[in-house]
Amino acid sequence: MLPTLLANGGAMIWLILIAGAVALVVFIERVLHCHRAQINSAEFLSGVRNVLKRDNVVEAISICDATPGPVARLVKTAILNRDKDRDRVREAVEEAGLTEVPLLEDRLNLLATIAQIAPLLGLLGTILGFMEIFHQMQEAGLYANIEQLSHGIWKALICAGAGIAVAIPAHAGYNYLVSRINKIVLDMERAAGEIVNIVTENGNGNGPGQSR
Repeated sequence: MLPTLLANGGAMIWLILIAGAVALVVFIERVLHCHRAQINSAEFLSGVRNVLKRDNVVEAISICDATPGPVARLVKTAILNRDKDRDRVREAVEEAGLTEVPLLEDRLNLLATIAQIAPLLGLLGTILGFMEIFHQMQEAGLYANIEQLSHGIWKALICAGAGIAVAIPAHAGYNYLVSRINKIVLDMERAAGEIVNIVTENGNGNGPGQSR
């Protein structure tokens, strides 16, 4: 079946298949990236808090370095700025967060673009197929038969179906990734607020609203 589709889909079917392959690669890479980035932030912060209570800053930083994901990097930023007042620590963590979010969203626009243009590529292939049909009808005149028109019909139907077949999972994959990223960003926000409190309590920082 597949060789028949490729043989009768024309050049446009190859372009649609390439777009689908790119979307698949991007989706898999982003899923793996999100999987590495999402950690149990509550358990991680609990471990960091216990270490900092013993004033073992080096071990706390080592834990952050050994833990993948943006939450660990935000926590490390807060620890490195622990000697500053609360507002300075919060600003440092927020700046670090601003650099982490684009890394999470990297290549999502490509996946969204493929989801949007795949049906348009299919529509273009359909139009080209119908143009071929009408050309054959014009050439054959009253003697046109279904066999002469079949290639154009195949091209129109195959391209339309392929474009939709690529767009549907691409849309679903994009929405899934956006949902995963939103959860990670929410974890980052919660962790940022908690680590600021951790590093500025019990004398680790200068306290809220105080200057050094």
